[in-house]
Amino acid sequence: MPRQEVTLDEVTAVATDLQNEGKPVSLETVREALGSGSAATIHRHLAAWRGREALAQAERDLDDLIKAGEELEGERDDLQAQLASVTIARDQALALSAEQAEDIERLRTELRDARQVATDALVGKAKDQLAIDGKDAQLADLRQQIERNVASSASLSDARLKAEMDLVGAVTARDNFESEAKELRSKLDKSNAERIALRAELEALKASA
Repeated sequence: MPRQEVTLDEVTAVATDLQNEGKPVSLETVREALGSGSAATIHRHLAAWRGREALAQAERDLDDLIKAGEELEGERDDLQAQLASVTIARDQALALSAEQAEDIERLRTELRDARQVATDALVGKAKDQLAIDGKDAQLADLRQQIERNVASSASLSDARLKAEMDLVGAVTARDNFESEAKELRSKLDKSNAERIALRAELEALKASA
């Protein structure tokens, strides 16, 4: 009775078992496990099995690359959202800085006008007082007016100083936002480069499959 040749399913089953057990899959090990079959037939079936395995592995690699690409897309979207948030915050800081600069200029103008008014008042008062015989009450009144004018000038000076300090804080915040925006743009560029490289590798795998 002629010997019956082994089938592709038999070779595939034996090869898969050997692979799962961590044993080498070769013509000799498969033929030994089968216990029968010509070397040519087993070799032909074994080549077909290996081709299937290679295709399955390529498909798994393709799935991994697609997943990695999707993750990179998500990271890119997150970076773009962060960049937009930082850009908005920077624009708000710039607007605040501009407003504070306007306030400082307005305070400077008011201080200059107040000083001029105080000087004119002092000169006029001094002239009036010189035209009249000096009296203690008049001198005390003049002294109080001078003290009030000096106090008003000091208050305006304090306000100007505070506005200038606020401006310095706003400029510092603006610089920090710009630095953070630059860093986010760098991360976004890197993420786009990685995504392009993954897409190229994905296309290469598709072509080879």
